[in-house]
Amino acid sequence: MSLSSLSSRLTLLALLSATTFYFLYKSRRRKQLALNPNHRKGKLFFITQTGTSKALAQRLLNLLTSNNIHFELVDPQNYEPEDLPKESLILIIASTWEDGKPPQNSKFFVNWLAEISTDFRAGNLLLSDCKFAVFGVGSRVYGETFNALARDLGKRLKGLGATEMVAVGEGDVDGGALDSVFEEWSEKVVTVLKGGLVVENENVIVYESDVESLESSDDDGAGGGEEIVDLEDIAGKGPSRKKAVNVAETNGKLDGKREMVTPVMRANLEKQGYKIIGSHSGVKICRWTKSQLRGRGGCYKHSFYGIESHRCMEATPSLACANKCVFCWRHHTNPVGKSWQWKMDDPLEIVNTAIDLHTNMIKQMKGVPGVTQERLLEGLSPRHCALSLVGEPIMYPEINMLVDELHRRQISTFLVTNAQFPEKIKMLKPVTQLYVSVDAATKDSLKAIDRPLFGDFWERFIDSLKALKEKHQRTVYRLTLVKGWNTEDVDAYSKLFSIGKPDFVEIKGVTYCGSSATSKLTMENVPWHSDVKSFSEALAQKSEGQYEVACEHAHSCCVLLAKTEKFKVNGQWYTWIDYEKFHDLVASGRPFDSKDYMAFTPSWAVYGAEEGGFDPEQSRYRKERHHKSDR
Repeated sequence: MSLSSLSSRLTLLALLSATTFYFLYKSRRRKQLALNPNHRKGKLFFITQTGTSKALAQRLLNLLTSNNIHFELVDPQNYEPEDLPKESLILIIASTWEDGKPPQNSKFFVNWLAEISTDFRAGNLLLSDCKFAVFGVGSRVYGETFNALARDLGKRLKGLGATEMVAVGEGDVDGGALDSVFEEWSEKVVTVLKGGLVVENENVIVYESDVESLESSDDDGAGGGEEIVDLEDIAGKGPSRKKAVNVAETNGKLDGKREMVTPVMRANLEKQGYKIIGSHSGVKICRWTKSQLRGRGGCYKHSFYGIESHRCMEATPSLACANKCVFCWRHHTNPVGKSWQWKMDDPLEIVNTAIDLHTNMIKQMKGVPGVTQERLLEGLSPRHCALSLVGEPIMYPEINMLVDELHRRQISTFLVTNAQFPEKIKMLKPVTQLYVSVDAATKDSLKAIDRPLFGDFWERFIDSLKALKEKHQRTVYRLTLVKGWNTEDVDAYSKLFSIGKPDFVEIKGVTYCGSSATSKLTMENVPWHSDVKSFSEALAQKSEGQYEVACEHAHSCCVLLAKTEKFKVNGQWYTWIDYEKFHDLVASGRPFDSKDYMAFTPSWAVYGAEEGGFDPEQSRYRKERHHKSDR
């Protein structure tokens, strides 16, 4: 080999070495800059609908700040997505909303990311200088869409060349382990950002604590240093790291049982005035109970069916529900689920405790203006139980035993189900009156309003109506009118009558319960009583005489349709209930139907009466209004 040829080769090797060194240095420098908290503030995005993700993001920001790691909290609706290639560090706390879609505050941000990740002009190196981590907030009961947004964001960012520092965290708001899972994920993020970097493997940063865990694992992968935590553990707290739990040995449940109500849920419900019974039941005193104790009138059930509101107890044996309705007055602070998967309390204990708690709340009305000793004593002996407080009472496996216990105490029962458990309806023993919530008349509108957990929600809904048809006790369709959502579907509602053939149809305007990030409703969605009356009259007309408008309660914006041939006798309505007769029929053990315990409806409760459904024996109270004059 000539000297000049050797010299050329040495020059080429030196150039290649220098180039290799430069790119290695550049790559390492990029990592150092990205992980250097003093280089540039990272961005901590919160994608939220109800405020949960924002609260978690603030917690993470506080943790980062305490570790001298500087991040800026960012609402994506105030951020220009085209600036993403300039970022070196991105953290995202993302809530998944309806059908796996992003919440309102992030739609433009998420859509931009989706579009750019599929744009060939952007390429897969657009975010190559960026490190990121994503934590998802969702509900596992929604199945395939659980944390779908967080997973998709992680996929999009990696597709654009960004490096994932920590695997996507998946928090379950209804599983009870959200806080512990988020805390663990946050600690991993801090570890990486503080320099706990070991090696990159397939574009995912592995940090020291993971390596130690892997090194201490057995050959079969049953790690000895890291526990398996069930994200669906609804007790609200995962097991200690010092006490590893093998979920496989307990069939996916800690100690084989779960508490339905987490400490956070309990606190939220108690703040709203609910008294929690055991691990899954509740009771609350109704404002109408207080009203009739004071002689100021009862609720629509008093006008329609003769219920004494001051002797009525609102309770439920299941705080969980299978829907997340837009008009939910609990603002979704109660748990959700598609089946009973929790620890179960004894029905006798539930009834005893419910009565004790209810009567304690009644006692607190002593001395309140208008409360007489007679009415107070009557209130201390409840004669009716409305199993419609919150959640889905029919989910409780021992619902029949609970109903039996109430009837044994001469307490009548109105039970409301959300039409998602047809088999439970079939198995249910006779209650005084059985309701099915019919919140919409078409599949699309039912999905939009009830936001059901079940994928086959419409089939379950129809089967529930069919099951109602086979019941012999009094049956009711309960319609909640939401202006702009379901008030135009008179024809579709009318077609549902032939499926369940209910004895009654209650039509009530939605109650506005204040602002909530979980609901899009405003006062614009609340119909006037005149709107409810017009809808009811149109619906009765569509039935071609099968149903007529029987009663109204103007104060509640509520109207009752009743089966004409069954409850209108010689021109008089018999929508009220003979409660003593009902209890005698139940005690007899013989079959009976709704005609066997009907009673005469007083004139003041009949539709069109001057009283508008207000009992004249009560004293109507009107609050003073101090609205400013328009002049």
